[in-house]
Amino acid sequence: MRCPFCKQDNDKVIDSRSSNEGAVVRRRRECVACARRYTTYERVEETPFRVVKKDGTRVPFDRTKILHGIERACEKRPVPAAAMEAMVDRVEASVKEMFDSEVPSRWIGDAVMAELKAIDPVAYVRFASVYREFKDVNDFAAELTQVTPKGNHGAQPRP
Repeated sequence: MRCPFCKQDNDKVIDSRSSNEGAVVRRRRECVACARRYTTYERVEETPFRVVKKDGTRVPFDRTKILHGIERACEKRPVPAAAMEAMVDRVEASVKEMFDSEVPSRWIGDAVMAELKAIDPVAYVRFASVYREFKDVNDFAAELTQVTPKGNHGAQPRP
């Protein structure tokens, strides 16, 4: 580390402490040349994730966009906000685990659909209709057959 005062590249660490819940290491250093002390902070360099969209453009990863899409799909559904946040957390954790710097938007959409399918079938179909760009009612019907129990393919008659 170069001394900010005399610009010499010869120092010694006199104290190290973890801060910010272990995400940052604070170091007190003393320059051997001028004997002045200064503080440095060391943290892991996180490469910002980029999302590769269908048209090939790249945009920054934004978890709020995922949450917004989930909230829209779950509108007027009995899905608690905490469950929606947990879905976003799981998708984001999977992205960070499986990709280095870029993730295809299709992968994110599929991950969100899998999360919604497990929580609420109606929200799943809503999200799928926008994400997969359903063109007509046949696209809806095909998706519904994947989430409805076998033998229950139509509306039940009302008494």
